Amino acid sequence: MTQIGMLGRGLCGLGLVVVLSGTAQAAPAAAGFTIGSPNVAVADPAVPRPPGRACTVELFNDVSFDDFGTRPYSYAPPAGCGTHWKKVVLEADFSVTAGRQYDRTATLWLGGVNLYFGTTQEPSAAVSPQWHVERDLTDYSALLRQAGQGQAIIGNLVNSTYTGVIHGSARLVFYPGGGQGDVPDAVYPLGADPVGNTTVLNSGSDQLARTLTLPRNVERAYLDVFTQSQGGDEFWYTCVPDAYAAQTFECGGGNFREAEVSIDGQPAGVAPVMPWIYTGGIDPYLWRPTPGVRTLNFTPYRVDLTPFAGLLSDGAPHQVALSVAGAQGYFSATAALLVYRDPQAAQVTGRIVRNTLAGQPPTPTIGSTLATDANGNLSGDITTRLSRQFTIEGYADTSRGRVRSTVTQTVGFDDTQSFLIDPSTYDQHSVQLTRVDSLSARQRGPLVETYTQHVRYPLDLDYRQVTAADGSLSAATTVRQGQESDTARGLAGIPLYSTRLSNQVEAADTLQFDASGAFTGHTGQQNTQHYRFEDNLGSCYEASVASTGGLLSGYTQGQGCPAGRNRLSWFSRPDGSPDSREHAPL
Repeated sequence: MTQIGMLGRGLCGLGLVVVLSGTAQAAPAAAGFTIGSPNVAVADPAVPRPPGRACTVELFNDVSFDDFGTRPYSYAPPAGCGTHWKKVVLEADFSVTAGRQYDRTATLWLGGVNLYFGTTQEPSAAVSPQWHVERDLTDYSALLRQAGQGQAIIGNLVNSTYTGVIHGSARLVFYPGGGQGDVPDAVYPLGADPVGNTTVLNSGSDQLARTLTLPRNVERAYLDVFTQSQGGDEFWYTCVPDAYAAQTFECGGGNFREAEVSIDGQPAGVAPVMPWIYTGGIDPYLWRPTPGVRTLNFTPYRVDLTPFAGLLSDGAPHQVALSVAGAQGYFSATAALLVYRDPQAAQVTGRIVRNTLAGQPPTPTIGSTLATDANGNLSGDITTRLSRQFTIEGYADTSRGRVRSTVTQTVGFDDTQSFLIDPSTYDQHSVQLTRVDSLSARQRGPLVETYTQHVRYPLDLDYRQVTAADGSLSAATTVRQGQESDTARGLAGIPLYSTRLSNQVEAADTLQFDASGAFTGHTGQQNTQHYRFEDNLGSCYEASVASTGGLLSGYTQGQGCPAGRNRLSWFSRPDGSPDSREHAPL
């Protein structure tokens, strides 16, 4: 009997080509979408822009990606646009020709720093998809004030079998008028490549690490983290502990993954791992025309390292490192250290006074109710649980006095995998929740500034394979996937700014195969995405897309917002990307 470990991964690995059926009459819709179109349709918002003129710097234009080589480009800051900007936005457009092709990882770089990280949409024999992505790079302004070398990397195999050629263009758009102190003073890439590339982490002991000697007046520090599952780890969320791998026909190694940050070997923070499902994942029909949550455009998770500011300012070299607990070959990782400096002090001193993350290894608790009956049928659950609460506290003596910084987090992982396996049925139902609840507090005298964040990555995945009496087979998949985030900033007990984000995708499809294993078609394809963002200053964004049979069947926007219209303040970040300006200097 073919199991999920063979079928789900096999479809992606073989680059299954299917023709989108149906030629529904096209009707115009909002936001450039066309009802009845098979082209990519997402509900994600664009990056909001400030009013006024903008300056554009082209990075590359209509470049083809048909091999595994890099595509280098040169960058120079925009002329006549100042050196401080209210906002900087990366815009990129991609397409892939119709035919057979894998989903591919795409990255853009400058001076070793990642500008964009995502994956591509798979084509079909009849559809050449196109898509647009944006990323707010305002916090990387220090990097963009100087000329440098960059490169685009989309490794892509093109031959007589895999025919899809990827094309891409990218540019940076600058909005002048920002003030000094609004953004980090320096950006340091982790990794050895001076132009930029990811680092492979094959196991939990592998590290992406860099030793840095920083300026002696660091007062705040943050690490932007990307950890993307690839290779044998692409479907990590379906894996089971080694002890149960054979009887469940699943990958071993367990399904707990978490990014670990350290400074000089001392635990310094954690970052959750998003269970991305790429557009060839499990069943390619699920993601046409709408991919999974943030599949085409990742956002980094920002780890607050400010309690270490005094230590990092001592003039000595310090190693900043990133690893992925549970990695099984492999994760692709990159990170960037963002640093604020005290403009009035040549030397900041300080130290860590408490770190309860040390001594709390990321070791989950495993439970199982799996049992085999008298007929050899297997049923039951495997549970994986981990919850850690920790506090990291340090102080820095700045030009304004002593500032105490405390980061308190509760990080959790809850997963239940339910199995039913008998001669005709293989059913695996995974319900998973990755969560982080964090509080960053900075205190100078009686004045306290706080920032809270609650992040959730829910995943509900059911795969049911049934073999009929004639040997034919059906494989039904349903997926519910989400990104949820609530943030709040306060000063001296006064609420200043808060946001709420919900991004939900639901998809279903059933693949069909004859007794020889040949693919014969699919039924029941449907997909919906609902996106909502709001803040306490009047921003409100809502959009939903729906598809049936691989064609866009519905689009709405503004529902539930005042006057039924979307409105976003230019400084808001409705994609949930981090913004260090959430923290004001004390």
